[in-house]
Formats: sequence, C-alpha cells, structure tokens
Amino acid sequence: MRRAVLRRPFLTRTFLARSLAILTLAATATACDDPGPVAPTPTTATPVSFTETFTGTLARNGAVTFPFEALAAGTATATMAALVPVIEPIGFAMGTWNGLGCQTVISNDSAFQFATLTGTVGGPGRLCLRVYDVGGVATTVKFTVSVTHF
Repeated sequence: MRRAVLRRPFLTRTFLARSLAILTLAATATACDDPGPVAPTPTTATPVSFTETFTGTLARNGAVTFPFEALAAGTATATMAALVPVIEPIGFAMGTWNGLGCQTVISNDSAFQFATLTGTVGGPGRLCLRVYDVGGVATTVKFTVSVTHF
C-alpha cells in the first residue's frame, strides 16, 4: 500500500498567501478614501444691526444733524417715529458725515410720522441724519427718528 501524502503544508501556504493578498488589497482600498488635508472654508461673520434713536426739537427754518457710525456694509433705514404736533410735513435726510456737515444722499422733503428712508451703505464709515424745516413749521416741532443700520 501506498502512503497517503498530506498536502496540508501546501494548503496552509496557499491560504496564507491569499489571506495576505486580501488584507493588502483591503488596506490599500481604505487608504484611498482619505482625501488628505483640506483647506479651511473661510467663514464670514453675519453683521449685527443696530438701532439708534435720535430726538430733538425743530424750530422754524431750523435743522438738526446727528452723526452716527456704520460698522459694516448693508441697508440703513430711518423712520420718523414721532412728530408732535403733526400739522405740516418736515424734511429728513441721510448721507455721509464729512466732519463738518451732512452730505445728504437720500431725502424726504414731505415727511410725516412713520415716513421712512432706506439706503445702501457700501462699507464702514461715518453717516448722518438731518432733520429740517421745509417751510411748514410755525413754532417748534418735537421729533424722534430711529435709524437701523449695520
């Protein structure tokens, strides 16, 4: 009778070789999923809006100017919040403050209570609000204007 030849060493070597090949392939495939370092995405902070309230008394043929600071680009809206007495319209305007006066950009010469002005601000800078008589104030008028800006 012939002796049986065991082929276990052959099967073991083949099994080990195949296992090693599969593990190497799996490690290579998972390593390819990593895109590497990614540049950070720049974030822009959302500007915060501010509401400033200006009050005063307007005399006949008079004007009152209020400088204020815009910190970012955006929309600026002025609202005539109160006007006492509400008999005749007055004027109010917004513009840029040059250090001495208000260079008006947008205006309303017939404003009553709740009238609004809306303008676009290109960037940070000095702005101004001007309230003035357009010829209808008989004695004095008390006013309140609120300005919302960035």
